[in-house]
Amino acid sequence: MSVIQRIRDKGAWFVFGIIALALLAFILQDAFMKKGSIMSNSSSIGKINGENIEHTDFESQVELYEQMSGSQNPNSGQTISDVWNRTVFITLLSQEEKKLGLVLPGKELNGVLFGSNPPQWMTQAFTDPKTGLYNAEEAKQQFAQMKKNPTNPKVIQITEAYVKPTIDQELSKKYQSLISGAIYVPHWMAAKMNADNNSIANINYVYVPYTSVKDTTIKISDDEINDYVQKHSKEYEQKEETRSISFVKFDASPSQTDSAAVLSELNTLKPELQTTTDIKSFISTKGSALPYDESYVPKNSLKVPNADTIMHLAVGQTFGPYLDNQNYVIAKMIGIRMMPDSAKCRHILIKTEDKGQPVLADSIAKKRIDSISQAIAHGADFNAMVLKYSDDDGSKTKGGEYTFPATQFSSISKEFAETIFYGKTGDKKTVHVSNDQYAGYHYIEVLEQKNIQPAYNVAYLAKPIVASPETINAASNAADQFAATSRNIDQFKAQAQKQKLTILDAQQIKENDYSAGAIGENRQLVKWIYTSKVGEVSDPMSAQNGNAYVVAVVTAIQKAGLPDAATARPLVENILINQKKAKQIIDSKIKGATLDAIAQSAGVSVQKADSISFRQPFLPNIGNEPKIAGASFNKNIQSKVSAPIAGNSGVFVITGTGISANASMAGGVDALQKQLEAQMKGELGYGIMSSLKDGADIKDYRSTFY
Repeated sequence: MSVIQRIRDKGAWFVFGIIALALLAFILQDAFMKKGSIMSNSSSIGKINGENIEHTDFESQVELYEQMSGSQNPNSGQTISDVWNRTVFITLLSQEEKKLGLVLPGKELNGVLFGSNPPQWMTQAFTDPKTGLYNAEEAKQQFAQMKKNPTNPKVIQITEAYVKPTIDQELSKKYQSLISGAIYVPHWMAAKMNADNNSIANINYVYVPYTSVKDTTIKISDDEINDYVQKHSKEYEQKEETRSISFVKFDASPSQTDSAAVLSELNTLKPELQTTTDIKSFISTKGSALPYDESYVPKNSLKVPNADTIMHLAVGQTFGPYLDNQNYVIAKMIGIRMMPDSAKCRHILIKTEDKGQPVLADSIAKKRIDSISQAIAHGADFNAMVLKYSDDDGSKTKGGEYTFPATQFSSISKEFAETIFYGKTGDKKTVHVSNDQYAGYHYIEVLEQKNIQPAYNVAYLAKPIVASPETINAASNAADQFAATSRNIDQFKAQAQKQKLTILDAQQIKENDYSAGAIGENRQLVKWIYTSKVGEVSDPMSAQNGNAYVVAVVTAIQKAGLPDAATARPLVENILINQKKAKQIIDSKIKGATLDAIAQSAGVSVQKADSISFRQPFLPNIGNEPKIAGASFNKNIQSKVSAPIAGNSGVFVITGTGISANASMAGGVDALQKQLEAQMKGELGYGIMSSLKDGADIKDYRSTFY
């Protein structure tokens, strides 16, 4: 079996998925991205600092991502978003590396691939299972063979999906190390932080909560919102345009009548299910949502609703109908036997076909496997026979051995699975298998079976609970009528009120989003939103996997930049309300020169707080109050009354009653200095990417294509 197959068999596709996700943590680039140019004939899906990202290349990335992740949903919103984010980070990083002239010479690459610390995908493929050691020599030989066939599609795939990303990963490490080398925490800073972290303060205080002033007495104008946003522009600036909608929903999910109809259908079929002698044909012809599986499932692996009841059925008995997610199901016990929950075996394969292509005549293969079995029976070494004759390269280095859990029974060739699970330890048997990859004759020895227990073969007649045409048509007609009489926002609101429909909102929708608030994934709706004006009402659109129809109206368009008052109000209003409450409390309730006098004026009592620290700025029974914690260490208010302080939850007036220090942490200042530097380096990857992205000129044209 080739190096490509070895990598697949060892689970490297899964490893690649993990590596790809780690891009966001700044450790990988995907070299499958072939950068386009201004002269390219294909269309651009975006530009990053002037560098074109061609749609054809981007689509190749999407396809590769889907292959590696096993996605069953082509061009899903999440996939496209993930690939775009990767592409942005990859390109920005590559641009920086080129500026610095970072390269990975051939000798360095050999050291990475074949040295003492190879990439995970290499160790998965070339570690000897018997010794647990990485076999660098075997890896070199396999890659030497690959170099002889550079145009082989599988070799190209391995190069693009594994080797080149490894090169990019090493370049990324070099780039990161250049920056991390500049990280330094001065000793004086660590000493100051160490002293602060080990200091504690005690205070007496008066506390007047904001809740003592009713929200209804405070009004915040649009001008006040805008003024606050202007003063805190970095916190509220939007890089992209967003839009908001209101919508009403018409339920098209299965009704009680629909559910009852499915239940009635199953009850009608139940007598026939009980008497049929051809269960496979019956389950198939009746259109069951759960196909019949002839394999047995061990007791500890039978994870279905009502499993305990089903396991106690006699052969031929049925149970149900019962509810299983969105299906009504009847279970019928077909057979019961004893079976292990895992089996270890070894085998020798003589192939007759490989992916449909003839390899060896059946008669010759049969004679060869018979000769092998006879030789082993007369004392020949099994391992030696595996190495000399077996066509399964995936198990050659481990003596032909495999261990399978019973949960993989259906994914193994039927004849092979039945031999190792239905037989007993010590059995030796030759079986013929006809699947594409392992077609041929297998000589199998069952080495070990673990946890033998009852196993059950159960047939399930399942019918999904789906909405009837009548239910769907009723929802569709209601949505059509609503849309027809709601052609502007005022009519929309009036009709919703008349029909007693709840108006819902979805805010800050971006042009390349696939979801719209509570509506969920609905790219069609997002595209409509970005071709419509404020006040325009949509036609009915199917939503929530066909379980609803929605009619929407565009309520706001927020251009890139600072948000308007209406958009910012939910974010800012409570802050301004508390500011006004603080002023009102200070002006009306904070009177007197002592804490006792102020407490009497405010109608509260003087309280105490001990052991306040910088590291945990919490006040008992109040919560997080960093301003108060900081003020507690102010030497100017020790034994004196502070000015009123507007905190997170209310207004405070405090008097310091003492500052002391706990014992220093283990290792003291030097240990803290190293800890801070390590923490900064640990956060470096994300910080670099955020900085590069913030400073980049990124043009995103995805909405043109998706």
